[in-house]
Amino acid sequence: MRWEDGRRSDNVDDRRGESAPRMAAAGAAPLLLRFLPGLLRSKTGRTILVVGLVVLVGGQMLGVDVLSLLAGGSSGSAPRTAEFSEAEQQRADFVAVVLADTEDTWREIFSARGATYRDPTLVLFTGRVNSACGSATSAVGPFYCPGDQQVYIDLSFFDDLARRHGAPGDFAQAYVLAHEIGHHVQTLLGISQKVHQAGAGRSAAEVNALSVRQELQADCFAGIWGHAAHTQRQMLDPGDLEEALRAASAIGDDRLQREAGRQVVPDSFTHGSSEQRVRWFRAGFEGGSLEDCDTFAAGAG
Repeated sequence: MRWEDGRRSDNVDDRRGESAPRMAAAGAAPLLLRFLPGLLRSKTGRTILVVGLVVLVGGQMLGVDVLSLLAGGSSGSAPRTAEFSEAEQQRADFVAVVLADTEDTWREIFSARGATYRDPTLVLFTGRVNSACGSATSAVGPFYCPGDQQVYIDLSFFDDLARRHGAPGDFAQAYVLAHEIGHHVQTLLGISQKVHQAGAGRSAAEVNALSVRQELQADCFAGIWGHAAHTQRQMLDPGDLEEALRAASAIGDDRLQREAGRQVVPDSFTHGSSEQRVRWFRAGFEGGSLEDCDTFAAGAG
């Protein structure tokens, strides 16, 4: 990919190297509630509470996260202590460029339809992270949380994509990020909410089938971005499309089940087979239009 001269998105929240999730101070709440009645009964206790509130409010006004400091974390204004190699920083720059390019693509598509695209935030983390969807580890892979409209990724996943799944290459990595951005597009278009409502009261197999169609549409939306990056900005090199298709095939449910030594059970699929994922990414890449991505139409599985 020709990405080095691309715009870097401002919507990147780099939490790599943080020793603990940002909610580390949350554990102080139960202790406070436990001792609050006793503090209120004494004059000294009430004085402590008043002083504590003054410190907290003053800290917030100065941009200092007092609770994080007390919990052993760092204040919001403290310099980051983590150091990254040139390769690690280059990878962070790469995803910032891909994110920016998805922003440009989807802003244009939404604008042409008389709508406004709201940029998501990309959260880079190491090991574990808190989101509006709960706490997650790197083991879950990249994910999108509709609750806070943020994409979360531990960049070490790209190493796993290359080594474990045999899908190296920068456009393979870009496909993974563009897929998660596809889920953000589904949220903005109201598709995710409709899928959730449609699954209410249905069997596990029916819910899985809906999930597959939603995931395949996110693959197709990733293809739409790839189409724009290729035709409008000439970002792709020869072989890049094959990298993305190889990645899509590598993370198909049937292939993952076989690699895990399990029987292939289509009713348990959540993302789609290798063939389906390749087909729908290619549909978006070749067509470049939302109309090419109706994975919910009859016979479109």
